[in-house]
Amino acid sequence: MEQFATFRAVLWRDLFVTSRELVGFLAQVFFQPLFMLLIFGKVLADLGYASNDFANVLLPGVIALNAFLIGLENTALPMVMDFSYTREIEDRLLSPMSIPLVALEKIVFGAIRGVIAGLVLIPVGMLMLGVSWPWSALLPVTGILLAGSLVGAAMGLTFGTLVPPQLIQIMFTVIMTPLMFTGASQFPLLAIGGLPWFQVICALNPLTYVSEGMRAVVAPNGVESVPLWICLSVLAGVFVFFTTVGVRGFMRRAMD
Repeated sequence: MEQFATFRAVLWRDLFVTSRELVGFLAQVFFQPLFMLLIFGKVLADLGYASNDFANVLLPGVIALNAFLIGLENTALPMVMDFSYTREIEDRLLSPMSIPLVALEKIVFGAIRGVIAGLVLIPVGMLMLGVSWPWSALLPVTGILLAGSLVGAAMGLTFGTLVPPQLIQIMFTVIMTPLMFTGASQFPLLAIGGLPWFQVICALNPLTYVSEGMRAVVAPNGVESVPLWICLSVLAGVFVFFTTVGVRGFMRRAMD
């Protein structure tokens, strides 16, 4: 019980620090996705290069992308900083909490920030694109964002503990860009059947199943998406895999 009490205390401290850095966090949350919604959902539609229905495809995908990437970035970068520069992780390791639990706290904290990033974007995106979702979709949307943020945070823990600090910027360039553009955030996975090679690549991206899960809940009937149960099953398997690898990497770094 003492370990879980410490877990809650450490998590609350991290959340309190986030509230003190609210302006920077909101800039991270809104800057990139708002430009994506503006250009792809508004400008191209007004110019006639995209249909008005495209907003129903784009908005859930961009919200999924935002939650996933914020969860990943807010876990990977602190890992690099804690282990290599600030050494703040040493204080956590000295607390009455097991090393795997310290690693899991990092995942949970990153996932909470990811969920917040997804939820706060919903009303802004709906207002910008003129899209409306039923109130009944709020709970399942939150659940999907939580699942996607947990997967992103678990991947962030893995990357943050396995990638050398001097290569972290290269890692973000090499990994983040393909994740963004093959995660079905701008298009439904089933709609690209005419490009089977690209469809296979997108199907290997965990972000795809967050985007598709969002569309399965909120997109109109005319938008075909991967069934929700498949999305959640894939995300559960990916979370277990990356959490296992990430915790092992964390423990190895902690023992050094």
